[in-house]
Amino acid sequence: MISLRQRIVWASLLGSAALASSGAFAQAPAATTTTAPTAAVAQADTTAAPKAQHKRMDPAQRMERMKEHRAKRMAALKDKLKLTAAQEGAWSTYTTANQPPAGARPQRMDRAEFAKLTTPERLERMQTRQAERSAMFAKRADATKTFYAALTPEQQKTFDAETVHAGGHGHRFHRGQDGHGGQRNAAPVKS
Repeated sequence: MISLRQRIVWASLLGSAALASSGAFAQAPAATTTTAPTAAVAQADTTAAPKAQHKRMDPAQRMERMKEHRAKRMAALKDKLKLTAAQEGAWSTYTTANQPPAGARPQRMDRAEFAKLTTPERLERMQTRQAERSAMFAKRADATKTFYAALTPEQQKTFDAETVHAGGHGHRFHRGQDGHGGQRNAAPVKS
């Protein structure tokens, strides 16, 4: 399945190639057909030239950028909630519990090393990691529920509106298997 980003890239490449080729031939006089192919070749050379590879951001820089972005989001949320002095303690507990784990992400096992494990060993590793994630989620969920209970009904509405997309992971969130909220090959509803 081609992602939306890939579709946009392909469409823009095809469109620019069509526009460039039609523009190059349309501007060339009919009598001088020898210049049109050279212009087309020159255009093809510039588009075929290897583009600079997308350089991945250094993991340390990426983490720093994510921390800054998260701090801005949390500050904006706090401003919108208009917390009272009595709610500051609950806010601190909430933000502390929702901090990413200290240090770097746990290092993934090398694929070759993972492939050497037996199936029961692989399952055990996956189950251990899943248990760790579940424990982290439970901690965050408890802190969120406690903070939410400390809010006024108006603040709760604001919190709900501001955090509705928090679990969606940005653009990669898909509601259903077909990406439109429904399920692919779903049985028709009988009336």
